[in-house]
Amino acid sequence: MSAENIRRALVTGSSSGIGMAIAQALLDQGWDVIGLDLAPARLVHPAFSSTGVDLCDAAATARAVGDAGPVQALVHAAGVLRVGRLGALADDDSTLMWRLHVDAATRLANLVVPAMAQAGAGRVVLIGSRVSGGMPGRSQYAATKAALVALARSWGAETAASGVTVNVISPAATETAMLADPSRAATPPRLPPLGRLIRPQEIAALTSFLLSTDAAAITGQEIHVCGGSSLAA
Repeated sequence: MSAENIRRALVTGSSSGIGMAIAQALLDQGWDVIGLDLAPARLVHPAFSSTGVDLCDAAATARAVGDAGPVQALVHAAGVLRVGRLGALADDDSTLMWRLHVDAATRLANLVVPAMAQAGAGRVVLIGSRVSGGMPGRSQYAATKAALVALARSWGAETAASGVTVNVISPAATETAMLADPSRAATPPRLPPLGRLIRPQEIAALTSFLLSTDAAAITGQEIHVCGGSSLAA
């Protein structure tokens, strides 16, 4: 399949926040979108279908991907945030975030990327976080997001010659329901120098570009959408 025919995308976390914004943006551009999420779908569109699935469940994920059929793009936007400092870190929090962010990404890519490479075209975008560089009280979360960067660089190197690109978009604090999680009440998000939170639609716009034919030469990269947060003071 040629790059010009990349029009079917598998998007995780499509029921809310960044994932839903990405799914909507792709639908607006004429993609067919298959959403995978534990929560009920909220999008209604003739080119959108969804499957309720626990992405931490290997067998359920494999069934959902098999039912979805061939795709030319994978966007892993499903995520969860748990916070804590040394002395108060919880094993269950670490396990949950690793399974959802890293294990699920690995499982999904393992299921769909070989077919993309065989077809000679494909796109993978993983939603990371600016926190991947480290932040007090976010060590477990940061570790999982840093792992996504390592995965993207490794997979990008493996698939570059096959017409498949793999990239990470790492936003600063973004205007989503995740910010309202009671577990982070004691550590409010930091506003970037831009003076406001990042908008999900801004992440969606960059995702759309990375899935386009114009982005064929970009792979293995972590791209920050941070409103100036990563710039030196």
